[in-house]
Amino acid sequence: MNSKNINVTKTHLPDREKFDAYIDRLYETAWVTNNGEFVRELTARLEEYLGVENLLLVSNGTMALQIAYKTLGITGQAITTPFSFVATTSSLVWGGIEPVFADINPKTFCIDPVNIEKAITPETTAIVPVHVFGNACEVEAIDAIAKKYGLKTVYDGAHAFGVKYKGESLLKHGDATIMSFHATKLFHTIEGGAIVFKRKEDLEKAKLLINFGINGPDSIVCEGINAKMNEFQAAMGLCVLDEIGAIINHRAEVWYHYASLLKDVVEMQERNPHINNNYIYYPVLFKTEDELLQIKEELNNNNVFPRRYFYPSLDTLDYLQPQNAQVISRDIASRILCLPIDAWLNPNDIEMICNTILAEYQFEGELQADESSERTFVRRSLFT
Repeated sequence: MNSKNINVTKTHLPDREKFDAYIDRLYETAWVTNNGEFVRELTARLEEYLGVENLLLVSNGTMALQIAYKTLGITGQAITTPFSFVATTSSLVWGGIEPVFADINPKTFCIDPVNIEKAITPETTAIVPVHVFGNACEVEAIDAIAKKYGLKTVYDGAHAFGVKYKGESLLKHGDATIMSFHATKLFHTIEGGAIVFKRKEDLEKAKLLINFGINGPDSIVCEGINAKMNEFQAAMGLCVLDEIGAIINHRAEVWYHYASLLKDVVEMQERNPHINNNYIYYPVLFKTEDELLQIKEELNNNNVFPRRYFYPSLDTLDYLQPQNAQVISRDIASRILCLPIDAWLNPNDIEMICNTILAEYQFEGELQADESSERTFVRRSLFT
């Protein structure tokens, strides 16, 4: 049995001396929140790195969704995917917006535009698609539907950090795209998130909303809430951003090591051909739920803890019933497992995980990645 726990992901903690230097600065200034210098610096650096404008840092990814809905005046019903983390749906419910589910493409795992159009009613005001596992939705089709019916579009890009579509940032699509900077993500600020708005005026409105509607020492101009990122979060983000190239390249090595052993064994997500890979997750699809559960148990016995992202399908949640069954999402959710992936996962651990899976398929012997495969995947990166 493996003596250490291997979780689905591991938080990357950057160089301690560099982070301490930022903390020393905070102790000097005592400016720890309310749009401090680190938040402003991180905003500018992220806009440059991601190739976007109108980026607003917030306290977490769920608040990013809620602020985006409020800024854009979304009410009534919003069409969204049943195959996502629960926050995509719960943020709508929390904001008094009814989620209406449209089933997913069984290959890409992203919402199917054909099903979006079928789900539109007179109460529909928005579409909330998800770039699942960093895989781009069919953005042109979705944007065309939104334009045809006069709907707002808020993309959940929690997994899409650094993803480009046809050479441009994927985050530019829709009226807004949100990101999550939770500690489990590729890029993180411990907790945190961001919204990228298409329009400058929406950014300015959202700035007021995240600070209680205050626009000056003695002036409150609108309803608001507290959703600001603090300086400690921003300091962590600045340190992680300094190391993001190495993080992505090492995750690429892990991703391609898995692929070299499993590509002909389990079904993989069909990725949009116009995007790069940010290597945020490694999802595999098994033939049956029973097979998944058996393999998961064997991995757990070796102190390996993958996650059933995303399970259950959100259309099955008790507090949303009654719902039309989203058959494809329910099927995929029952058979999908995200394997452990982080920048520093040991090759021997990867092979142990793969051999556990391969044993279920009655492969004989221990499989090792051949030398040519290793030479290939170590050279691949986000930027190639």
